[in-house]
Amino acid sequence: MSTPESPYAVRRAAAADVPAVLDMKLAAWREAYGDLRPESFFRAERDRREQLIDWWNRGLAAGAEFWLAEDAAGRVVGCAGATPGLDEDSDTGVGVELQILYVLAEAYGTGLGLRLMRAAIGDLPALVWVLRENPRAQAFYRKHGFAPDGTTEALDGLWEGLTEIRMVRRG
Repeated sequence: MSTPESPYAVRRAAAADVPAVLDMKLAAWREAYGDLRPESFFRAERDRREQLIDWWNRGLAAGAEFWLAEDAAGRVVGCAGATPGLDEDSDTGVGVELQILYVLAEAYGTGLGLRLMRAAIGDLPALVWVLRENPRAQAFYRKHGFAPDGTTEALDGLWEGLTEIRMVRRG
């Protein structure tokens, strides 16, 4: 539901929302990573759309949840989702990973990212992996209590050449 302070409504996503969320996510990737990835990267992601819709729908059917934000016209402008932490991240001592948080550039600075993050993880201790090459995202997470813990991972495949850093909010 939207609020007087925000024109965006945040709600739990359903299977019918998955195609629009994936379209928004790809647009957000273009905005955030357009200078870091070649056009072939975005084309490859677009070409996987049907597989991704199926994967996301299977996750929802198995009990996964994620959240979306819509503008007044019902257009998806953001999404967020969390999962239980992976065994490989157990050294952090937190049990939740903020796995996705994307907001279109038009909503930057509106508080929507925080609303989505709160919907997905509340105030729980959590971790997030963020591109080292994305200082804007790192600043957002720092502002909301996350700090790099020194763990990094060099990416491969379509993300080759980039590195993620792990940020942890201990609560």
